[in-house]
Amino acid sequence: MTESHSEHLPVLLNETLAALSINADGKYVDATFGRGGHSQAILALLSVQGRLLGLDRDPQAIATGKQLAAADPRFSIEHCAFSELATAVHARLWQGDISGILMDIGVSSPQLDDASRGFSFLKDGPLDMRMNPEAGISAAEWLAKADMAEIADVLKTLGEERYSKRIARAIVESRDEHPITTTKQLADLVDKASPSREKHKHPATRTFQAIRIFINDELGELTAALEQALDVLAVGGRLVVISFHSLEDRIVKRFFRDQARGDDLPSHFPVTVDQLNPRLKVIGKAVKATEAEVAANPRARSAVLRVAEKLA
Repeated sequence: MTESHSEHLPVLLNETLAALSINADGKYVDATFGRGGHSQAILALLSVQGRLLGLDRDPQAIATGKQLAAADPRFSIEHCAFSELATAVHARLWQGDISGILMDIGVSSPQLDDASRGFSFLKDGPLDMRMNPEAGISAAEWLAKADMAEIADVLKTLGEERYSKRIARAIVESRDEHPITTTKQLADLVDKASPSREKHKHPATRTFQAIRIFINDELGELTAALEQALDVLAVGGRLVVISFHSLEDRIVKRFFRDQARGDDLPSHFPVTVDQLNPRLKVIGKAVKATEAEVAANPRARSAVLRVAEKLA
């Protein structure tokens, strides 16, 4: 969920609105509200009968959402992870009546820009990384107790870090003398442990990404939310997902492909495509930010938008 720092510009805004194919009287869900950039643009296209529900697990995002809800009766906000999408929709009796769902995955610019949140290796602050600081354990707490093998596995699997074992060993050896409690400590430690550099990329990039994804169970959240979205959408409703790295996009792409294929039957079975009960139709190809958008907001560089429509 990436926005520019000064104006919180939502990524791929026009492309998102086109993908949602807004029905002015419809019900929509912004499953990753953030600071409301996408939500406000959706509301601008809704009639007085239209409704929009925002979800977020970040208390700061919820504070912004409550302000919007107070100003616009068509909007409501729920403090929950987007893996609780179905619960929030069922509470409003909207199941099967949702015209579109947007998921803008990952960490937001306000989260990155606030050193106290602990997401950025470029700003010194407490090593937290929780999207909801009121729940779960912080990155510092996990690093203090995880064994070397677990840390290495997280760095390799979720960060695709080639020096995962070397970095994990450095973390364990360092914490025995000094607790790792700040982002600068961790970034400096990874820097020293990395024998080579990627061009235009800080050595700690992959480590911070991996730990953040692990602490927030981001891939598990995404998988659960995709399944629930399919159940609550109306037939013809659109599911739009913006992801920012290959692990997320791979999950989305595979889910769309599998649901568009339908039942997993042996290839020699004498059935038509319709008889396989496909539940989604993939709409168009993956969309990426234009050069102009990337120039205005460098964090949009890795954004990938995919859209599918519910068939049944």
